[in-house]
Amino acid sequence: MPSSAAARRYARALFQIAKEDHRVSEVGGELDGLATLLEENEELRRALLTPLFPVKERKGVLKAIGELANVSVPVKAFYAYLIDQRRLFDFFGIREEYQRLADEDAGLVTAKVVTASPLDDRRKDRLRRALSERMGQEVQVDVSVDPSLIGGAIAEVGGMVFDGSLRAQIQGLRANLMKGS
Repeated sequence: MPSSAAARRYARALFQIAKEDHRVSEVGGELDGLATLLEENEELRRALLTPLFPVKERKGVLKAIGELANVSVPVKAFYAYLIDQRRLFDFFGIREEYQRLADEDAGLVTAKVVTASPLDDRRKDRLRRALSERMGQEVQVDVSVDPSLIGGAIAEVGGMVFDGSLRAQIQGLRANLMKGS
């Protein structure tokens, strides 16, 4: 899901704090920990992400989770700030943007790849190397499957889209045939 402008701002602020403290990876892990809890527990997700529950109660729940999970003080304060600003519903977008910033800082870029069928490790690595060479930097691949592509793959990386799907090739062939008529 694309991050909102607010999620990007909050993620940048948290990233700057983490970078200054030399804790980019640790903070990312703490965000991942809360995300996992929220993804696995619908009741917790509903209690924290919907403003129906009082702020004080939601902060208490997050504080308890933070203590149990040994979350750092800056991240606990960040969670509380999100509740105060009524932006905790942006948490997943913030986490996604934070990870993108951390990857970018480490010289990594992630390619979102959609394939018609699952890729084995060898094909995934071949695709990763080809995209890394094309982009001139290390690329990680995040692969999902969409059988409607019929065959091939579509990769989105660094604002560029590489469409090698069979569907796109058929559409291109169709356009060429129509042009020739």
